[in-house]
Amino acid sequence: MKKIFIGIDISSKTLDICLKIDGRIQYLTIQNELKAIRAFFKRHVANGAVVAMENTGRYNWNLFEVLTDLDLLVYVLSPLHLKKSLGLSRGKNDKIDSFRICNYIEKNQHESVIWKASSISIRKLKILLTEREARVRMRGQLVRQQHDYKLMKSLGIDKELLKLNKKLIEAIHAQVKKIELDIEKCIMGDCELKKKAELIRSVPGVGKVVCWTMMAKTEGFTTITDPRKMACYCGVVPFDHQSGTSIRYRSRVSVFADKGLKSLLHLAAMSAIRLNNELKTYYRRKVEEGKNKMSVLNAVRNKIVHRIFAVIKNQTMYKNDLVLS
Repeated sequence: MKKIFIGIDISSKTLDICLKIDGRIQYLTIQNELKAIRAFFKRHVANGAVVAMENTGRYNWNLFEVLTDLDLLVYVLSPLHLKKSLGLSRGKNDKIDSFRICNYIEKNQHESVIWKASSISIRKLKILLTEREARVRMRGQLVRQQHDYKLMKSLGIDKELLKLNKKLIEAIHAQVKKIELDIEKCIMGDCELKKKAELIRSVPGVGKVVCWTMMAKTEGFTTITDPRKMACYCGVVPFDHQSGTSIRYRSRVSVFADKGLKSLLHLAAMSAIRLNNELKTYYRRKVEEGKNKMSVLNAVRNKIVHRIFAVIKNQTMYKNDLVLS
């Protein structure tokens, strides 16, 4: 049986493909369209082939739609992971990138996670969250611009610009509310996601946005099932930095993390330590012992991640063990 490895470099309009059959390499470029993708796999690829690509967001969608119906081993690679694995490298173009993806999966197939198609609800949730995040970022930029309008007072256009700015902020705010309602409808329409959302929101400090994001990032807690891996992904796990006996630094979190999710967990931790629960007790006790406040807050973020995974695993609502006087 022929060994077929396929590396695909994805762009908005085209797919650059490195096709490796029993060691022989062939390069092709096709349109990033459903018809062209189906024709390529029908003509060149047999069942059991190994397909690898980088995660490029919405540019992957046409490929995913075709690959869902085929009997192939599909791997979606992290661009950063792939880049770090190359070591010293020179030059870059789409053809070289497709070869590097093909070469990587041939060597590391057994260490990579096989891609599985997401449910319709999860795909909708991811898209809506992306749209919401873009508008929230836009709204924040407009709010910051308001502070600069006072510099234009001498020109006499500050009030007009401020009025236009406020109208635009109100319009974006209305769009954000509409998207949030659509997200809630998407979750309420899926019995499994609805149950998981109820469990997650029972954890102290966890609100709707953290809940939505955790379900989207883990694809309904199917792709990431270990809380320690999720905590590492969020960048809330400290790692040792030492070499020999002369070089030793204090433990610190890694820079390779999902910064957006880490920020949301920080807000969740700040909320949790203001409520009457065991996390607030833990935070106060550690601070009174002389621990650095940010280090303790990071530990609270880590605990929130573990509690979210615990309620999902046990299928029970979070119970606050703190006895209130």
